[in-house]
Formats: sequence, structure tokens, C-alpha cells
Amino acid sequence: MDKNTLRSTLLNFLAEDIGRGDITSESIFPAKQQGKAHLVARQPMVVAGADAVAGEVFRVQNDSILVENAIADGTHIEKGDIILTVSGPVVDLLKAERVALNLLQRLSAIATMTSLFVQAVEGTGVRITDTRKTTPGLRMLEKYAVLAGGGSNHRFNLADGVMIKDNHIAACGSLTAAVERARLAIPHTIKIEVETDTLPQVEECVACGADIIMLDNMSLADMKTAVAMIDGRALVEASGGVTLKTVADIATTGVDIISSGALTHSVISCDIGMDWSMENL
Repeated sequence: MDKNTLRSTLLNFLAEDIGRGDITSESIFPAKQQGKAHLVARQPMVVAGADAVAGEVFRVQNDSILVENAIADGTHIEKGDIILTVSGPVVDLLKAERVALNLLQRLSAIATMTSLFVQAVEGTGVRITDTRKTTPGLRMLEKYAVLAGGGSNHRFNLADGVMIKDNHIAACGSLTAAVERARLAIPHTIKIEVETDTLPQVEECVACGADIIMLDNMSLADMKTAVAMIDGRALVEASGGVTLKTVADIATTGVDIISSGALTHSVISCDIGMDWSMENL
């Protein structure tokens, strides 16, 4: 993650949540009163964003806050495990609490879901990747969480690679014409991926030399046929309607990559709380 972008993003998140000030905490606690708290897992999960995101929220709020003993991202933990400990001015700990928890809960949910997908295809050599179906404003963080869960990233944005989809083909007139136009316009270092949903389109992709062929919402039988047709002449990606129930069967078709929007758009945030420590500081 880009640290400057992250810091700017977190400042905006804190400004949104705090507004003109935390009137509750500021009316109860002196500005200099110190405290300590633990972020604790309320369920098993794979951690993502412990020090790098949640810890950074506290540091951005007040750089005197000490973040300690953060669990490494990608670690599987159990209910009751302490994810990290923070100490510093009570008012600032409370101001940062909600933003830190919101992000840690969502990112850990994505890492946990990704880990389940990766486990489901273990031993097949298939790579699990995310998509651009991320929460606006959170793409960098959510794609980081996919990596923490053992997955890989697809395009970060539209500038990252050529992906010719159904609307490109419809507007251009043909799949082959779209590929040829793209190849003339882009550097030789950029690969061309084409989304297909029929076997004739797969055949056309092979004929015009597409580098990556996406099999979109195809049946398992058609995927196996498509893989045989491609015969190693292009990378093969399966996508569309991929779930934990279907991903293992899709992996047996011989595809190289399985992308799923479910990694980021369908997760339920993990349950994490901030428990106050009664230790004297």
C-alpha cells in the first residue's frame, strides 16, 4: 500500500467520524489522561490490516499513541486473541476506535473469505484473484486484504491492462476487430485479455492471439472444452458466479486463474471489539 495515500485516506475517514469533535469523550476525560486498550477477536478469522491499517489509524489520530504486539497480517487467530494493543491519550484512543475497528473488521473478513477460497483449490495450481468489485474509496485496502488472505490481485484500475468485454465487442463490431485495434494502440509489454461466454468466441480468441481468455459464466463442461481448445496458447481465467460452493469444481476444469467478486463484495465484517485495560499507565 502507498503510505502517503493511506495516510490521506485515514485522515478523511477520521474527519468524517469525528466531525467538530468527540463531545462525549472530551467532556469526560482530561486531554492528558492516559489509557490502554486491546483490540480483541470475537470470532476466528484471518487478520488483515492490524498494524498497517488499524494501528495507523491510531497513529494518524495522535502520533504519540503506542501500537504494540500487532498480529501479523495473514495470521489465523481464534476467538479471544488480542490483535493489537494501543496506549496513549484516552480521548484520542476513543476518537480513533470506530474507524480502526470498521476497517480491521472489513479487511479481516475479506482475508478470511479469500483464505477459504484458496484452501478450496489447494493442490490444483489455480490462482484465486479479486476483481474491481470493491467498495469505492477502499480498493487499495480491500485488495491488500485479498493478498493477506493468500489470494492475488487482478487489475487495480482500468489503466492496468486491456480487458475486452462484451460491450467493447458490441460497440466495435467483432471480437477480432477489438483485439486488433487494441494491439495496434498499446505497448508490446501489455497483455490483452478477452471476456468470452461461448465456445465460438473462445475459438476466435485463439485465432486472433489473445493473451488471456476469460470464461465468463460458462458451465463446467464448456470450461473443460474451452481449456482443451486453448491448449496452453493463452492463460485461462474463469469468472462469473464463483462461490465457495463452486470454486473447487471450477478448479478441476484446468483453468489457470479463478476471479471472484465475492471476495470483496459479499463479505460480512468480522466481529472485533476494543476492550479497555485497567492497567495503570
